Amino acid sequence: MSSRRPADPARRRALAALAAAASASVFPAPAGADAARRLVLTHTHTGEVLDAVFGSAAGYRPAELGRLDWLLRDFRTGDVQPLDARLFDLLCELAKAAGVEARYEVISAYRSPATNAMLVATTDGVSSKSLHMEGKAIDVRLVGVPLARLRDLAVARAAGGVGYYPDSDFVHLDVGRVRSWSG
Repeated sequence: MSSRRPADPARRRALAALAAAASASVFPAPAGADAARRLVLTHTHTGEVLDAVFGSAAGYRPAELGRLDWLLRDFRTGDVQPLDARLFDLLCELAKAAGVEARYEVISAYRSPATNAMLVATTDGVSSKSLHMEGKAIDVRLVGVPLARLRDLAVARAAGGVGYYPDSDFVHLDVGRVRSWSG
């Protein structure tokens, strides 16, 4: 039995907001960013929904980044990690290119090393060096857009890795090196 104290959700939210503030200073708003950048995310495993305006032409909004980090935590362990804000920008850009609202269903985002190790041992195709553990990857569906179209838009954008998983009904997006694959 573990000697760790039970997780305090309020403490985790506060820590996530502080971490988001730190990441906001590392990643200024991208050049040419729209006045307001908004995402509506539904986490398929927790049922949680978040509507967040996380950035504007003036930069990122640390409190909203913290809320996004909380929603996109490792749902198995409750661990929170600041996600790379470029992922959120990418999601907005892909929705805009598709001509739809940036409304996504999230399958997976941050994964703790323990969760990733468990998935490597039990699931085909999971990388032991997954960018999910670094807060640089997300598995999603864009509401109202066929999966293959989301994949094609992401590949054309060339902002990182794109994994296409039609049998599992999601597209993996990351802000690592540019590459693509099917799983």
